[in-house]
Amino acid sequence: MPTLGATERLRQPVECVIKVDDTEITALYPYLREVQVAMSRRAATTATLTFDSIRLEDGQWTVQDAGVFDAWKRILIEAVFGDRHEEVMRGYIKEVRCEYPEDMSAARVTVNAQDESLVLDREHVRRNLSTAESPVSDGDIVSSVARDHNLDASVETGLTNTSLNLDGTYVRLLRDRAEANGYEFYVREGTVYFKPPDLDQTPVETIRIYAGTATNCLRFAAQYDGHKPDEVAVTRSAESGTETEEGRYQPNLKLLGTVAANSAARGLQPFVWRMQAPSGATAAEVQSRAQAKANENAWKIVAEGELDGALYGHVLLTHQLVPVDGAGPTYSGTYYVDEVQHRFSLEGYRLGFKLLRNATGEDGVGGLSSVLAAVL
Repeated sequence: MPTLGATERLRQPVECVIKVDDTEITALYPYLREVQVAMSRRAATTATLTFDSIRLEDGQWTVQDAGVFDAWKRILIEAVFGDRHEEVMRGYIKEVRCEYPEDMSAARVTVNAQDESLVLDREHVRRNLSTAESPVSDGDIVSSVARDHNLDASVETGLTNTSLNLDGTYVRLLRDRAEANGYEFYVREGTVYFKPPDLDQTPVETIRIYAGTATNCLRFAAQYDGHKPDEVAVTRSAESGTETEEGRYQPNLKLLGTVAANSAARGLQPFVWRMQAPSGATAAEVQSRAQAKANENAWKIVAEGELDGALYGHVLLTHQLVPVDGAGPTYSGTYYVDEVQHRFSLEGYRLGFKLLRNATGEDGVGGLSSVLAAVL
């Protein structure tokens, strides 16, 4: 595809490469207006490709009649930085929409795609997965489902089930079991991931704010919500109508910073959120769900912003650790990537992001400080 949006600010123009069934759509690049890829920790990754389409003399249209975009064809989207290719997403074409307005020059074709989790959401299954006589762990279930769909698996064992039946699609089951374990479930580059957030991984390239020639962040905003609960208490209603507390859970994730974002850091008593024990759940699952809720509540700091992809020089993905430099000693440091919006257009490659943090204070990750970068 021709380079999109090379301007004076872009040090190394970024190309968007699209392949359908392993063949690059070279002939259709001139009609491509925009590519958007939406990523979230809580949902499948989706892509939207928008094309102009022209009617030819024989009555065919350049895009929809090219025989390229058909449902369930495989699609791959990459960002190319010089000689280096980085994958943005892979999956399947889910939907093609053709628009024929009164003004023929405004005819459009929109192609919608979803990551490989789509294959886990196309069949209603009724199966007994685990019994008291033959208990199966959630990790083994995920590995088996991945294998049956020609996907690799990176899983942790998780809870063991004495009674688990499936009456729906696999993707719904796996999302529910991920929630029960306090795990994250997603599919990326041919692998199903089913495990807790990895806060010990090597961080990716630093987001730099006001860093002179090293700046790659176009805008950044951080918000600290001090009213989120600090702990989760599990309660259960007795037949007498009274309510008993069965346990209290604090976040147990590694701190991304030096001072925990909680009430104790302000000299206050903890804010406790009470959770009713799910009916029929085992004690282990109740504890796991409560711990997961406590960990999720701990993400009290949320940052949003936008990167210039050519200046950043990499593809930012969810479930990664990313350092932020230049936001000051309170809000600089390591964040966990919650959402990313990739956009390739004539303006270039832009990445909108949403980041999470459970602590304040710089943690020494990120390398070159913005102060030094500003004078380089």
